[in-house]
Amino acid sequence: MQPLDTATRERSGARVESSAFSAAAATAPASTSETLMPVLQEQHQAAPAEPFALTPPHNPGQMRVTKRNGGQETVDVNKIVRAVTRSADGLHAVDPLRVALKTIGGLYDGATTQELDQLSIRTAAALTAEEPEYGQLAARLLGAYIDKEVSGQEIQSFSQSIARGAELGILNERLRDFVAANARKLNDAIDPLVTRRFEYFGLRTVYDRYLLRHPQQRHVIETPQYFFMRIACALGGNEIGETLELYRLLSSLEYIASSPTLFNAGTAHEQLSSCFLLDSPTDSLESIYDKYADVAKLSKFAGGIGLAWSRVRSRGSLIKGTNGHSNGLVPWLKTLDASVAAVNQGGKRKGAACVYLEPWHADIEEFLELRDNTGDEARRTHNLNLANWIPDEFMRRVETDGDWSLFDPKIVPHFVDSWGEAFERAYSEAEANGLAAKKVKARELYARMLRTLAQTGNGWMTFKDRSNATSNQTAKAGNVIHLSNLCTEILEVTNAGETAVCNLGSINLSRHVVDGAFDFDKLAATTRTAVRQLDRVIDLNFYPIDTAATANRKWRPVGLGVMGLQDVFFKLRLPFDSAEALELSTRIAEEIYFHALSQSNELAMEHGAHPGFAESRAANGELQFDYWPSAKPHDGARWNALRESIKANGLRNSLLIAIAPTATIASIAGCYECIEPQVSNLFKRETLSGDFLVVNRYLVDELKTLGLWTSEIRDAIKLAEGSIQGIAAIPERLRQIYRTVWELPQKALIDLGAARGAYIDQSQSLNLFMENPNIGQLSSMYMYAWKSGIKTTYYLRSRPATKIAKTTVSAGKTAVADQEKANAAVFCSLENPEYCEACQ
Repeated sequence: MQPLDTATRERSGARVESSAFSAAAATAPASTSETLMPVLQEQHQAAPAEPFALTPPHNPGQMRVTKRNGGQETVDVNKIVRAVTRSADGLHAVDPLRVALKTIGGLYDGATTQELDQLSIRTAAALTAEEPEYGQLAARLLGAYIDKEVSGQEIQSFSQSIARGAELGILNERLRDFVAANARKLNDAIDPLVTRRFEYFGLRTVYDRYLLRHPQQRHVIETPQYFFMRIACALGGNEIGETLELYRLLSSLEYIASSPTLFNAGTAHEQLSSCFLLDSPTDSLESIYDKYADVAKLSKFAGGIGLAWSRVRSRGSLIKGTNGHSNGLVPWLKTLDASVAAVNQGGKRKGAACVYLEPWHADIEEFLELRDNTGDEARRTHNLNLANWIPDEFMRRVETDGDWSLFDPKIVPHFVDSWGEAFERAYSEAEANGLAAKKVKARELYARMLRTLAQTGNGWMTFKDRSNATSNQTAKAGNVIHLSNLCTEILEVTNAGETAVCNLGSINLSRHVVDGAFDFDKLAATTRTAVRQLDRVIDLNFYPIDTAATANRKWRPVGLGVMGLQDVFFKLRLPFDSAEALELSTRIAEEIYFHALSQSNELAMEHGAHPGFAESRAANGELQFDYWPSAKPHDGARWNALRESIKANGLRNSLLIAIAPTATIASIAGCYECIEPQVSNLFKRETLSGDFLVVNRYLVDELKTLGLWTSEIRDAIKLAEGSIQGIAAIPERLRQIYRTVWELPQKALIDLGAARGAYIDQSQSLNLFMENPNIGQLSSMYMYAWKSGIKTTYYLRSRPATKIAKTTVSAGKTAVADQEKANAAVFCSLENPEYCEACQ
């Protein structure tokens, strides 16, 4: 969704009325009162006189409505008109009477005020695709609805909301006591009008999924502003100044913490972390079942799980204890799949996990089939996500069309804990000693990986050696990164005693464009406040398992990310693949990294460096951009000064930057997701909160200025599935700016990712997009990403059902033929990239 600059509107007029039927409704405009009721009365009086009784037309004046307190009153349709009209204050492109009349049309005797308010909200939301300001109107109506629901429970202030939550056992004593001690200042700081900054989809998401509810009655007990203030109080370090600054950031939608933090801040179980990464279980029954238990405990409290599985023996491996043979990975992962589905994060969102496997594992081919829609269901896992943890040696052999050997990890257990040159030596020695279980062509396995991506979007390509070589945590031998997380942006050391954890939050870049320019000073201030908040989470957090607490307190990593990059480009009228966009994106990443490091350095001076600092590369003065030869930081003097300060005083946090997908919190903030281009100029979003229309407000404003926002243009955009490239009436300059991701070269996304990667000490959730994937293009794309230094990639997004997917409907000979075609496409793309038609 696109954010609105509502600074000039937020404080104009009175607060939106809490209900269309408030007894305190103001007097209606004379024109409305004098014209609406006579029409309704005339309709009633015009009923024909017949010798038998007819059901008279509805007369709203004779109907009664049921209020929230159970009482009834006679319908006054003017109250509906007045309430909608006041909510539309400052929204000059909407017709409030249009919404009001639709609501009046839904009247029936005994209707509840909640039903009618909801009808007004739905009516306004349904008009969003026609006029984006109706989304603002729907959000305001919903905000009034929420206010009424909360006040109907005798909650009139923020402090009362917290007291009620504590009484119900939802909120903890620490939060209760802080709010009670500072009730007046906190209550006075609440600004209900800033709720007007929400778009409808964002506020609907907050209402449906994030606001605290009464355990039995299920009514919400906090308004959106109470919600933001609760989070600020929980994470403000018991300092009123820091709390109010954090509230300002959250309520202005300039920065949003991750979903687990929003769900659980200040609650009885403050599990505030987003990501947990578990090393592979060892090759024993006890270890595997212990890992199942760990995953279930973490998932229960809304944690996304990354789990390596490369240490577990392959299919056919001898089991000495029983003199039998192993069934390999698949049965174990099938059990894990069922567990993940069963533990659904308290009903707030589905449980989610990603399993990582290295491509030398002898079960890699069966692993790549786990998400297939055909084949033996006993060997399919439809809830697990899959990722390949790929060493550079594999990619080099793909490039040179070499052989690739597969091994049983029982025979080569040391492979898992080695990377770079150490892994390459161990791998070559194992091959020379004849330890391989099987040998395949590297390109054939690579093609199998790409087919899995094309068919399912899954089987993500992540690069083991690059991830380890550039990590601040891997300076000491034995500190190894074995996997990424559920969304591929977290890279942290794991082992039997350390479960990696990360706490996330994202800066809304859209809110940092001021007066037609990007405000780097504002970005610096936001970054510093965000880092302080994320650091506090480490100490406040409830850790479901001990190994998570151990790792997080040793390394103290955080993951500060961004969202709304596409909004910035729209506001500044920059094509996504332009040189100016690349330069700005890279500069934004550099400034965030610099100020995050500076703040962490200052925290280290105040509270001490994290316990693992001596084991980090930063202790030697190494920073992320040192591993990116093409990086050219601005103002080398400030970087040199910071480098020396870090060497002398340390860092409070071993890792600071990670760009997460932000799917839900970007919706709350009203901006585009993380670092991604827009998918369409007009489309429907389907989420747990319902289906909502999304329209590109920036494009609409441009077209209005040109007098081109007409029904004909709207219909043309709909027929083109959100594209404007074929609409000749729209100027070429605008068509360039408002291309969708399907119309952008994916090389541009990779180049942007590589340029900002020099200032990201973890990684980024980098989706790649291809409307109709073909193996040749995929082969070139992922080879280019690896050569560009990208550490991890995420989903391959495609649009309709692709030809590749269709060819998997039947098994057997067809699948074999498809694999042969995939192999040929890989060969073509790598051997003749400039001539291969499929790769252009």
